[in-house]
Amino acid sequence: MLINRVSGLVLPYSTKYLIDSVIIKHRADLLRPLVLTVLSATLLQGITSFSLTQLLSKEAQRLITELRQKVQVHIGRLSISFHDSNKSGTLVARIMSDVEGVRNLIGTGLVDFVGGLISAGIALVLLFHISPVMTVIAFGFLGAFTLALNKAFTTIRPIFRERSKINAEVTGRLAESLGGVRVVKGYHAEEREENVFTQGVVRLLNNVMRTLTATSVMSLSASVLLGFVGAVIMYVGSRQIMAGTLTIGGFFTYTMLLGFLIAPIMQIVQIGTQLTEAVAGLERTQEILSEHREDEDPRRVVTLPEIHGRVEFDHVSFSYDGIREVLHDISFVAEPDTVTALVGSSGSGKSTTIGLISAFHAPTRGVVRVDSVDLSTVKLDSYRTQLGVVLQESFLFDGTIRENVAFSRPHASEEQILRACRIARVDEFAETFADKYDTIVGERGVKLSGGQRQRISIARAILAEPRILILDEATSSLDSESEALIQEGLSYLMQGRTTFVIAHRLSTIRRANQILVMEQGKILERGTHEQLYDLRGRYYDLYTKQHGVESNLFLAPGEGGLDTGEEANEKRQANAPGIGDALRMVRGR
Repeated sequence: MLINRVSGLVLPYSTKYLIDSVIIKHRADLLRPLVLTVLSATLLQGITSFSLTQLLSKEAQRLITELRQKVQVHIGRLSISFHDSNKSGTLVARIMSDVEGVRNLIGTGLVDFVGGLISAGIALVLLFHISPVMTVIAFGFLGAFTLALNKAFTTIRPIFRERSKINAEVTGRLAESLGGVRVVKGYHAEEREENVFTQGVVRLLNNVMRTLTATSVMSLSASVLLGFVGAVIMYVGSRQIMAGTLTIGGFFTYTMLLGFLIAPIMQIVQIGTQLTEAVAGLERTQEILSEHREDEDPRRVVTLPEIHGRVEFDHVSFSYDGIREVLHDISFVAEPDTVTALVGSSGSGKSTTIGLISAFHAPTRGVVRVDSVDLSTVKLDSYRTQLGVVLQESFLFDGTIRENVAFSRPHASEEQILRACRIARVDEFAETFADKYDTIVGERGVKLSGGQRQRISIARAILAEPRILILDEATSSLDSESEALIQEGLSYLMQGRTTFVIAHRLSTIRRANQILVMEQGKILERGTHEQLYDLRGRYYDLYTKQHGVESNLFLAPGEGGLDTGEEANEKRQANAPGIGDALRMVRGR
C-alpha cells in the first residue's frame, strides 16, 4: 500500500520540475527521464493496485465466510434458553448479514481509506516543503472539519445499529410467515402478513432516510469546505507568486498535492457510512459471540463413560426467570430398563422435567444425577451422545429419508439404517416411492404425512441406540392403525433403556413401570397404572375422563376379575354397531 501511494504521488510532484525546469528553463534533456519516471511510477501503481484488490477483496470474502461459520457454531452451542428468547429467522439474519460489513473494513474500502491517509501524510510533508503558510491555513480548516465528521459518525452509528436490528426482525418475521404459509392461507391472513411486512420495511426505509439525510449534509459540508479552501489557497498562492516566494510550478504542484490531502476527508464522507454500518454490524456480532456457550460452564469437567441409565431427581426445583418456580421439590428415581411416564395437564411441568433430564437446563435447587453423577458437572457431549429424543413435533431436514434417519448416526452402515427403518415401519411407505429411501422429504418433511414423519423420527432414535430415551408424545401424530404398527418398534426401542414418556393418550403408558402425575410443578401421585387407578385420585379422573368411563360402571383392574375400564369400554364399542357397520351398510346399498 505504501509503494502504491508513493508511486501515485510521483505524477503530481513531477509537475513542479516539468514547469520550472523543463518548460521555463528549456531543459529538454530532463523531459525524457521525467516522463520515464512518471511512466514507471504509474505502472508500479497499477500493479500494486491490482495486487491489493485481489489480496484484500478475496481475504475479505474468506473472513466473512469464517465469521459466519464462527457465529453459526457459537449460536449452535448456546443454551436452549437463548434460542427460546430469540427468533430463528432473526438469528439467521444476524449470521448472514451482520458480518457483511467486513467487506468494507478489509476490502477495497480499506485500500481507499488507509491508502488515502498514507497519501495525505506524504502530501502534507511535501506541502509544508513548498509553502508552510498555505499548508497551516488549509490544515486548520481540514482539522476542524475532521472533528465535526467524527462527531457526526458517532451520532449516526446508533442509527446503523438500529437498522441491523430492524433488518433482522423483518427478515425473521418474513421467514416465519413463509414457513407457516399453510396457517396463513388456512386463516386467510395473507393481507395481515402483508401489512406486518409493509410496516417492517417502512421502518427500515425511515431508518435509511435518516442516514441519507445525515450523509447528504456531510457531503454538502465537504463540498463547501473544498471550495472555501480552494479559494483561500488561490488568494494566498497568487500573492506569494507575485511576491516571488513561490514559483508557478510550485503553485501547480501544491494544488495537485492538496487534492491528496483533501481526498481522504472526502472519502470519509463517501465510505464512512459504509464503515460505520460495518462497525455497527460487527458490534452486534460481538454481542452474539460474547454469549456464554452451554459447554463453557466451568463446572462441567466430568466425562461420562458408557452409562447404565439410572436417573435420579433429588429435591429438584427449577425457575426459568429466577423468580417464579415451575418445578417444586421434585424427587424420583428411574432405574435402567424401566419406563417412567409423566402425565398431567398442560403447564404441569412435564416438559420442564424432560428438559432437565436432557441437560437443556440446570436445577435452581436440588440435583439431577445420572449413574450417581451430578448432571450439572458432566461434559454435555459425553452425555448427549447417549441420549435419544423423539419429540411430539417430529422435525425433519430438507433431505432424503435416508439422510434424516442417519442424522443420529451419520456413519451408520446401510444395513443398520434399513434395519432401523424396518423396526419403525418406515419401509412400508418408503418402498412405495419411486426413489425409495432417496426420496426428498421437503422442508420440515412437508411432503410426508404426520405419521410418516413420526416413523422416521422413531427410526432415527432406534439407529442412535441411546441409553436414555425420551418419548415426548411420540405417537400423537399417528392414527390408531399407524400407532399399532409402530408399537413393536417402540417396544424394541425401549428395551434395556431408561425411558421417559410424556403422553396425553393414557392408553399408551399403562405398562409403564412408574407413572408420575404432575400438577403445578409438583408430583401429585406416583405408582403403576393399576395402583393409581385403585387410588381413585387425579390419575383416575384423567383416565376415566379421557376414555369416557364412569366410575360407577367399571371396576378398577383386579376387582372381581373384571376388565379394566378401558378394556370394557373397548369391548362394549366392539359389540355395538359402529362406524364400520355403517360403512358396510353403505357399501351394501
